[in-house]
Amino acid sequence: MLIMDFAVQETEELEFREEERNVIVHVTGEVRYSGIINLTEGERIADAIERAGGTTSNADLSRVNLAYMLSDGQRLYIPNVDTDEEYQNEILTDINGEDIVVGGNNERGALININRATQTELETLTGVGPSTALRIIEHRRTNGNFRRIEDIKEVSGIGEARFEAIKNNITI
Repeated sequence: MLIMDFAVQETEELEFREEERNVIVHVTGEVRYSGIINLTEGERIADAIERAGGTTSNADLSRVNLAYMLSDGQRLYIPNVDTDEEYQNEILTDINGEDIVVGGNNERGALININRATQTELETLTGVGPSTALRIIEHRRTNGNFRRIEDIKEVSGIGEARFEAIKNNITI
């Protein structure tokens, strides 16, 4: 997100300045330099990996959504090729210390946190395809976190029937 700052000059013209916001993430796992990475808002996992010196030869990027947009305060774990099958998904941890699954699927039956889920994760819900998942994410960005699971019905394309189909699989 860019913060727009307009300043009126003596000539009554508008001066447009863009102020970029910083995003701080903690990158761990199979990267050359684990640690805190400073990104600009809107940058993605691929950018964080690049700033961490790239991956090691043991990294399994087939399980990472390199296009996932990172948020401030997240921890990103890049999995190892030998990682146990139980840990099929790579993990992000948000600023509150809660894990966020970035890729893979929901075969383990975990509830999907609609305030933190990625597009891929949202698409595991019955009747939620790519466009609906993106609308959920956009609704979050625009309006903030959902306060109750029922609030997901405010998203275009999620009516009462779709909500009934997913309500037992979602949480906030």
